[in-house]
Amino acid sequence: MKRVLTPLAAACLLASTSFSLQASPYSTLVVFGDSLSDAGQFADPDGPAGSTVRFTNRTGPTYQPGSGESYGLNATQILNGKLGFGSMSGSTSPVNQSLGLPDGSNYAVGGNTTSQITDSIVGTGEGSVVELSDGTNLRQRPGYLAELASSGRRVDANTLFYVNGGGNDFLDGLINPLAAPDVATLQAQQAATRLVDGVRALEGAGARYIMVSLLPDVGRTPFATNLGGIIPSLPGTISGLVSDFNQELVSQLQAIDVEIIPLNVPLLVHEVLQDPGRYGLAADQDLVASCFDDCAVPNPVYGMNGSTPDPTRLLFDDGVHPTIAGQMLFADYAYSLLAAPWEITLLPEMAHGNLRSHQDQLRAQWQADWEAWQAVGQWRAFTNAGGQRLDYDVYDSSADGNGYNLNFGGSYRLTEAWRVGLAAGFYEQSLEAGEADSDYDLNSYLATAFAQYQQNRWWGELAASAGYLDYDDLKRQLDLGPTTRAEKGDTEGDLWAFTGRLGYDIAPSADSQWHLSPFVSADYARVEVDGYGEDGQLSTALSYDDQERDSKRLGVGLQGLFDLSQQTRLFGEVALEREYEDDVSEVSMSLNSLPGIEYTLEGYVPTDKTTRATLGVSHQLVEGLALRGSYTYRNSDDDDQQGINLSLSWDL
Repeated sequence: MKRVLTPLAAACLLASTSFSLQASPYSTLVVFGDSLSDAGQFADPDGPAGSTVRFTNRTGPTYQPGSGESYGLNATQILNGKLGFGSMSGSTSPVNQSLGLPDGSNYAVGGNTTSQITDSIVGTGEGSVVELSDGTNLRQRPGYLAELASSGRRVDANTLFYVNGGGNDFLDGLINPLAAPDVATLQAQQAATRLVDGVRALEGAGARYIMVSLLPDVGRTPFATNLGGIIPSLPGTISGLVSDFNQELVSQLQAIDVEIIPLNVPLLVHEVLQDPGRYGLAADQDLVASCFDDCAVPNPVYGMNGSTPDPTRLLFDDGVHPTIAGQMLFADYAYSLLAAPWEITLLPEMAHGNLRSHQDQLRAQWQADWEAWQAVGQWRAFTNAGGQRLDYDVYDSSADGNGYNLNFGGSYRLTEAWRVGLAAGFYEQSLEAGEADSDYDLNSYLATAFAQYQQNRWWGELAASAGYLDYDDLKRQLDLGPTTRAEKGDTEGDLWAFTGRLGYDIAPSADSQWHLSPFVSADYARVEVDGYGEDGQLSTALSYDDQERDSKRLGVGLQGLFDLSQQTRLFGEVALEREYEDDVSEVSMSLNSLPGIEYTLEGYVPTDKTTRATLGVSHQLVEGLALRGSYTYRNSDDDDQQGINLSLSWDL
């Protein structure tokens, strides 16, 4: 949005803020917009050497011009850091140019209208322009796509684009609330079309991910409130035209065939104003009519010249721009939508983890029974209880969980060489994920039919599993400034799996004290999780489509045992498995408040290699009754799984 600037002093260095680097699926963040996103195109004549203007408050403690304090970061800069890209500077800043510094990836310029924003994307003439309010042109360069084309480069499909605009079309009179209603509505729709033209240009150039912010309600700002003192109906008229702008924007974005990630900023601001204290704002102040500085009614308490200056207690820095508190809220909101799939795509992985724990416990039973099956025509029953722990790293979203399980089953020996059986298990798993500690719970009900073969030195195992998945109390938590918000839902799913192994015993004889068997294995599993919607219509609530995650693995390993005595046996195995379904997981989603715009984002990345090891002991208590315990560990580049169980088996 527009802010009147005096002629600027000599160019100075952009003050940078460092962030810890964190992985994300995006290669960089490129921003187009107005002053709400301007990372610092203009030099700051009243700040320290090396600072630039951003349209929010200074960092404090005095917040005064000339105090040596720089402006706070805006939402796109904060988001850029949260995605692991470090600091962000202006793409057309004369500051960078004068000091020989590289241009940044932020093309947003204070004062840009929708036509100028689109020009900064596609323009071959002025393109991106840094211009004072008196028309003085400080620097210009071709638009983003024009510059790429001139250098023979193409859009990186992993670039995340951010587009906002529309406020200056009101401030410059391009959308005139005093015009006839149908004329003003048409102006608002035309402004939205101009902004979408830039989005379409990015689509045509190969962009894949474009985050687009809806226009905040200009009618609920100190600027409009002041005008309402002159023309009482004007704030409401402006709000209506903002709604017309956003309706047209959303309508046209629905037809664009890329991943459009909409930000329902007007709804978020409405929610914040409904309960300001929750977000650290002053509940006893008029947050719409007053500001921190440079508006008709500076706040007498928390304003820059108030009794206790504190911009984090106010929403507006001036007549139209947010304070750092608002900037942080917008950044956290945008980040929460990008990070959601990093957590939600772990739902199938929780089920895969429970299945593998179930299979590991069955294999422990089978290893303990090596060359010690029950008599032909006889049943052997077992029951076991245990726990498991899962750890994942998905971009910036680490996750870990704990659970417990209960299994029971039995086997029947058909012949000297064959044994068949059934098993069932209940698995409870809780997973804590993300920087705000989201909580996801899964109850799995699994059943397995198996067959085993042992003849001379050859042995083999086949098993088929099926399961019902009950995802209860799914709670995605996200930071919004100083508070944490929870979005809740539940869903269900199912799985089926097949596993087989074939091995050869290299022990000297069948009654040897030790046995050692190299083996090969093959596993297939499919998990399907039904789509679901988080409760309510808040700006952060999402709905998700169905998810499917297949696993196809081949492995090689070594299985062994050692009889310490006639009653006690040590057993174990180590294996290396190769995953062939290792494409990145994706989930399609949409905001509950904007269901017409669905987009698909990347999440969990399956690892291609896993090392698995098991160690156990079996002790025969009395004839036909044995107590067993085992520990299993799986490790890959980003994932770990551990399991422990204690079981009892008896012949019937």
